[in-house]
Amino acid sequence: MANVSYFNLTWLAEHLREELRAKKTILLYAYNGTGKTRLCTTFKDLGKEVNKDGEVTTRDTLYFNAYTEDLFIWDNDLENDQERVLELNTDSKFFNGLRELEMEVKIGKFLDRYADFSFYIDYDRRKQDRSDNAEMKLPPAVLFFRERDESGDPIPIKASRGEESIFIWCFFLAIVQLVLDQAESYKWVRYIYIDDPMSSLDEGNVVMVAHHLAQMLKDPPRDLRVVVSTHHVLFFNVLCNEISKPRKYFLTRERRGRGFTVQETDSTPFLYHLSSLVELDRVERSGEVYTHHFNMMRRVMEQTASFFGYDKWEECIKPEADDINHTGYKRVIDLMSHGDYSLYEPREMLPENKEHFGRALRQFINTHPFSPALFGGSP
Repeated sequence: MANVSYFNLTWLAEHLREELRAKKTILLYAYNGTGKTRLCTTFKDLGKEVNKDGEVTTRDTLYFNAYTEDLFIWDNDLENDQERVLELNTDSKFFNGLRELEMEVKIGKFLDRYADFSFYIDYDRRKQDRSDNAEMKLPPAVLFFRERDESGDPIPIKASRGEESIFIWCFFLAIVQLVLDQAESYKWVRYIYIDDPMSSLDEGNVVMVAHHLAQMLKDPPRDLRVVVSTHHVLFFNVLCNEISKPRKYFLTRERRGRGFTVQETDSTPFLYHLSSLVELDRVERSGEVYTHHFNMMRRVMEQTASFFGYDKWEECIKPEADDINHTGYKRVIDLMSHGDYSLYEPREMLPENKEHFGRALRQFINTHPFSPALFGGSP
């Protein structure tokens, strides 16, 4: 189909819901900063019904996005500095029927694929209130451990950010399995919307996570529909290859707040990188350069290195003879394409980094055989 533009995310979310009448699965590829997380939120909000008191009476979407991790909050035991646990916000329907459904066993089956630590969920946490010595009930919480003491009790550990993220992903997958098994507590779910899990998970797990997810979603119940959005090319490509006949969209945001465009596509991953390169050229010329664009540039270089058989992606940086910043560019790209820079809302790049970005990008384009037509005839 031709490109279709929508003025706002509500119209686009309505379009996706309409598309899901005919298709079981939609896969969305989009750059960071396009609005994927906000689209996910808008989509699930369309499935809510609210009464006159502002209470949600019905909903239809189980979702995973940047806000899902906010349902888990660390209690670092600042008073005693001994037992650090991950509390669950049980106000969310995400945690329906945890105890009755024996979630530890279900989560553990998924976690064994990715991690070497164990956990248990404490549903009966209590604490003495110093003011009146009364006992207070605390929210359920997850305790992580690798070893047990001589009496057999777990020795609590503070899980790393990566371990926490993979646990939360496995928690979500366990709930997805309950939906697929049509468990009573999750019969309200008509849509599963997964937004960019690879932003939180270990890059080394990307193929395994995508393959596992595709296998789970291979034969969903007849009335269940799924949307997955991502900026990660390899993750997207694995899903495209392993999920049967999905609708595949390339999502972009129009300039100056003029809406969003979706294009149905069967392009290969390398063509996505060409699209990314064209986008990088455009933003560099316009000066609208944000920190996450370093992440995009590195991904383009990694794919190009693979295409040309380079040992390392930094071999794509081929400075002029008088340019002393070859290793400097690698360090800047390494720094700016990792960590929080690519995970959250876009932040405009500092002038010095814009200069580094522009110089490295121009060198990359000028020293590789990309068609000048991609860049308006003059790279």
